[in-house]
Amino acid sequence: MIKRVAFVTFYYEAWDSLAEVYQRMLDDPRFEVLVVAIPRKLTGDTAWDDASGVSDFFAAQGIDHVIGSADASELREWAPDYVFINYPWQRNYQKAYRADELVKFTRIAYVPYYSLPLVNELSTDGHAALPGSDGLPGVAGHLYTQRSHQLASLVFTQDRFVRDAYATTSRGAEHVFFTGSPKVDALIAAAEAIEASGSIESAAHRHAGGGRSRIVWAPHHSYSPHWLNFGTFAQNYLEALDWATEHPEIDLCLRPHPFMFGTLVDREVISDSDLDAWLAAWDALPNTSIDSTSGPAELFVSCDVLLTDGISFLAEYPLVTGRPSVFIENQGHWEFSELGELAAQASIRLSSFAEFAAGFDFILEAGLPDRSAEIAALREASSPYPGESAARIVEIVAADHSGLVDPALITEVPWERQPGREPLDD
Repeated sequence: MIKRVAFVTFYYEAWDSLAEVYQRMLDDPRFEVLVVAIPRKLTGDTAWDDASGVSDFFAAQGIDHVIGSADASELREWAPDYVFINYPWQRNYQKAYRADELVKFTRIAYVPYYSLPLVNELSTDGHAALPGSDGLPGVAGHLYTQRSHQLASLVFTQDRFVRDAYATTSRGAEHVFFTGSPKVDALIAAAEAIEASGSIESAAHRHAGGGRSRIVWAPHHSYSPHWLNFGTFAQNYLEALDWATEHPEIDLCLRPHPFMFGTLVDREVISDSDLDAWLAAWDALPNTSIDSTSGPAELFVSCDVLLTDGISFLAEYPLVTGRPSVFIENQGHWEFSELGELAAQASIRLSSFAEFAAGFDFILEAGLPDRSAEIAALREASSPYPGESAARIVEIVAADHSGLVDPALITEVPWERQPGREPLDD
């Protein structure tokens, strides 16, 4: 029996979490596939868009798709057996596409849009999540107790800790599968393809030819105890400029988080004039640059050292390259999840840029310290079947014979309906 599977998304920025699953099902005679681009209203937006952004993305990728109407009539008429989603927050969906509506006629399959959950976000009272409140220690409640999580027929997780958290809910974890992340697999495959093609000079190839050392500096945008608090750019940017000036033999590429410059100025952490002056000085040096467009795989392959203060690169870089990043750790950052702590242990943990500068000559001479055991532990916890995540998801769906989820059997209040959450716009 052929299974009908729809991929319903507005979050095309993270299509890589679903891309290989989609392609495998498209090529598999056991499935009939439909892609539906739907409108979105992200937090801060005042109105629903017309889905043109996601539609244009799919068109550029050569992916046949339809644009869903506000009442989801096209999807209902097609009558899918499964609907794949990659974005859990229901407030950003039109009502007809929310989990409570979808489960009336289909099964939800959920693949998270992000690569790995590394931070244990705080509960509404500002404390780390605890059992029975906002989650297990090291597993934030929003990772497994939102309505989309509660009503999904199939959930595919990137780490075993989140799967264990599902087991504490009224539904348990029989429908939850630790497959690893298609997004991480895609990143690793992209890096391998770049290496094989020679389209970008890798660090190893550059060194074999006696080339210059290259550092990618990737600071995060968070700066305050009120939200994550990993970013150290404001503490380090003047020192980094001085160090780059004193080391013209080293190429230093800044990869800012897309929100970083705007956030720092908007929140008056750094004045607009001071940032402009710094950027002008940075641009004037022959050995410094800013790269806001290259994909992570390109950055990882091309650098000798990744210098970062978090968050996602902290896990992705060692998984892709097998080498540790250099982690400038803001001592006031929010607590890592168990997976995040494994990622941090797989890095070289420093407390300041000055500490990095003091030890850089040693790194040049002796190389980065060995973190192979720690990277192996990270890989075991987050990527149990390297390169196979999408294939495993496809086979699980093919073998699934579950019925529709009955919302009446869910006993917990979903995360977004708890006090202090941003209300749904019904």
